[in-house]
Amino acid sequence: MSILAPDNALLKKAEVEAEQVVSLLRIAVALGLLAMFFLAVKGSNSSPENYLRRQWVFAVATMSSYLLVGMISLWMARTGRIRSWMVWPLVTVDCLFMLVNAWVGLANTGLPGELTFILPPTWLVPVIFGFTVLRFNPYLQAYCVAVIAVGLAALSLWQPEEVTPFIVERAQILLSGPPNIIRVTMIALGGVVLVVAAWRTRRLVHRSITEAQQKANLTRYLPAQLTHRLAEASLDNLRRGERQNMAVLFIDIRGFTRWSQDRDPQVVGSYITDFRSRVQGCSDASGGMIDKFMGDAAMVLFEGDEAATRAIECASALKKSMTDWSDVRQESGEDAVLVGIGLHWGEVFSGVVGDPQRLEYTVFGDTVNIAARLEQLTKQEKQGIIVSAAVLQAASVAPASQGWIPLPAAELRGRSGGIEIFGRG
Repeated sequence: MSILAPDNALLKKAEVEAEQVVSLLRIAVALGLLAMFFLAVKGSNSSPENYLRRQWVFAVATMSSYLLVGMISLWMARTGRIRSWMVWPLVTVDCLFMLVNAWVGLANTGLPGELTFILPPTWLVPVIFGFTVLRFNPYLQAYCVAVIAVGLAALSLWQPEEVTPFIVERAQILLSGPPNIIRVTMIALGGVVLVVAAWRTRRLVHRSITEAQQKANLTRYLPAQLTHRLAEASLDNLRRGERQNMAVLFIDIRGFTRWSQDRDPQVVGSYITDFRSRVQGCSDASGGMIDKFMGDAAMVLFEGDEAATRAIECASALKKSMTDWSDVRQESGEDAVLVGIGLHWGEVFSGVVGDPQRLEYTVFGDTVNIAARLEQLTKQEKQGIIVSAAVLQAASVAPASQGWIPLPAAELRGRSGGIEIFGRG
């Protein structure tokens, strides 16, 4: 299962929140530039030339328009009208706001394109990049970088129709106090945008870590496979449950109650830990799902593709693992380990019960009862594993091909008629 699936909802929510934040910052940038522009112009003692008046009028018009764009985008974001595709034209508007202002500056002053980067609008580039970073979209970021890079490259090649003798004078004006105040303002605004981007990134990472911890906590109560479903669906869906075919496996240690009497609790605890560790390892290797541990027993479920085949492989692996463990114990002078394994295939009802503070995954039905009774039958038949014909048939296994020995039909308590079963030592 892809690890991206659980994160899609989180990223989608972050994108919607990002549009609100970007819209607010767009408004703040427009207001900040307008305020600093009027302060800078007001503080200038020289009478503006005609080209400067035109420049100021255009600057006020574009900043006012940009403020309007910010207000409209904020309204759309807060009312749920923003769609994912709208982000692209909004980023384009951000880029064009800077590029068009720079181009008008060149055309109005008569400066050649080589002097593009002394124009105050070009200092908006960090602000625009910061806006795009807030969207957490590398493709959008690459598009923004490409538009700005191509646009600035084109402007640097632009040449006026007539090179006036006032280029040096006009360049000096663009490097004087008021334009420099605008530049400093743009740098500060760019820094603010990046601070917000860093804060939002940290918040998103924190939220992801918190959700990962919550998912890890769920594995204390639910099988790990179900935590992925909880991330993709809702708890209510799992509570409703479903009917499906499953392989159900029970494994139980023989004579555990008698063995554990009068033994040190630490020894018993270590013994059970080793047992459960081996069950967990075999279950994981075969794609099983441990429904529950019950003292010296365990119930393992298999669903999905080739579930019956994987269940049979798990039963064989468990028997071998327990035999190996028993051999090691006997070599060190400890008691042998004997287990019984029962396996059946059929329809079960599965679902989650409980509240978020205490959840339990449950499967029940005739299939579960039969699997449990087959495990108990291993004592009577002196077999290590007993499986039903149903699970062999579901796995397309010919009993003789894998050494399964036919046993007398099992008359199970609570059922009319017997079921065909096979055993292996």
